[in-house]
Amino acid sequence: MSSLDVSSLDGLIRDGRHVMQVRVYYEDTDFTGIVYHANYLRFMERGRTNYLRLLGADQHALFAEAQAEAPGFAFVVRAMQIDYLKPARMDDVLEVITGPQEVKGASITLDQEVRRGDDLLVKARVKVAFVSDGRARPIPKALRVAMQADQAAG
Repeated sequence: MSSLDVSSLDGLIRDGRHVMQVRVYYEDTDFTGIVYHANYLRFMERGRTNYLRLLGADQHALFAEAQAEAPGFAFVVRAMQIDYLKPARMDDVLEVITGPQEVKGASITLDQEVRRGDDLLVKARVKVAFVSDGRARPIPKALRVAMQADQAAG
């Protein structure tokens, strides 16, 4: 059994934002050797997923409360605005940064960035809907608190 710290694979939450590293592999690039545009969506999805995973690990009681209020809850992407600013290439080590921007009713807006060192490569604003039993539902207070995004929800 390996002594690998699995939590390091998920990144970390620093100053209310999730930060995760991703290495660019050959499979992530197109025939020109740069990262294929759709693969940034995969990197950012991993960032959002790991952000929620770490919140859940740190806030078990809050997630249990949310589960009681909205059984089988999930977040689904509703809209995304994305700007591709600079390319990444094979073997680059990228940072995917995810932070809550705004909570309104049944959705949360997240800002995401993909960086290589000080260079901003991609920025996105992602609106995700909170659903339970296949329907949009208001985000439970416990989750708003866990995301440190309660200021917009009142």
